[in-house]
Amino acid sequence: MHSENKYEYNIFSGIIRSRLDIKLKLKINIMVNFSLEGKIALVTGASYGIGFAIATAFAQAGATIVFNDIKQELVDKGLAAYKELGIEAHGYVCDVTDENAVNAFIAQVEKEVGVIDILVNNAGIIKRIPMHEMSAAEFRQVIDVDLNAPFIVSKAVIPSMIKKGHGKIINICSMMSELGRETVSAYAAAKGGLKMLTRNIASEYGEYNIQCNGIGPGYIATPQTAPLREPQPDGSRHPFDAFIVAKTPAARWGTPEDLMGPAVFLASDASNFVNGHVLYVDGGILAYIGKQPK
Repeated sequence: MHSENKYEYNIFSGIIRSRLDIKLKLKINIMVNFSLEGKIALVTGASYGIGFAIATAFAQAGATIVFNDIKQELVDKGLAAYKELGIEAHGYVCDVTDENAVNAFIAQVEKEVGVIDILVNNAGIIKRIPMHEMSAAEFRQVIDVDLNAPFIVSKAVIPSMIKKGHGKIINICSMMSELGRETVSAYAAAKGGLKMLTRNIASEYGEYNIQCNGIGPGYIATPQTAPLREPQPDGSRHPFDAFIVAKTPAARWGTPEDLMGPAVFLASDASNFVNGHVLYVDGGILAYIGKQPK
């Protein structure tokens, strides 16, 4: 090979190797950005359903899992379910609407497991009652669990996140953070409030490298929504089931597994510049006006 050709070949080879190195580094960095290795994640109400799916995804990404529920029976079932998947989770009994109990719970977790890096405010309830038939006590109960509790738990973990220099808070919002519907006045009020709490936490604590975002699930097939999917006595689809499938561009209910990837993204370093956002995982339902009647 002539010296000039050899020189050009070496330059060309160097450029190719450099590009390959950059691609490899980018690939490694992207993988690292989504890793939760060494992180401690608390997912409230994660004995089953959406919370369980999210916690399982976090464990697969390398996080240590902490969860709570309101009864020991539920905690035990959750621990057994995690163990079956090979996940060594830490389960506690705690009522997330009780501020003193939450403060004691967080202190215990920090002592026994470590400081919480990731919080998912997942625990929630819904009461499907026409507004004019709903008592103020029933309304307050939904607000207490679905809005006050995320405030209480977030408030309890934020001081240690500030000291540590980082933190992730994910609030499980809802399409009812944006929309209204009959029989869910309390739930919609709570989830609308939770969207704004999410934005306010982001605004108030972003300077401490704390990101607070929400996930807004669409209609997800869980035990909570099972009554809405039960077949009619004649074997036909439940009217609400048919309505949701028709209103969703994906033409199906979501599954808890559909929330796993988005949750890992919002819990990981990949979302470090995402703050105050609600990511709707709804199969496109909020974007869709529906088909024109024939």
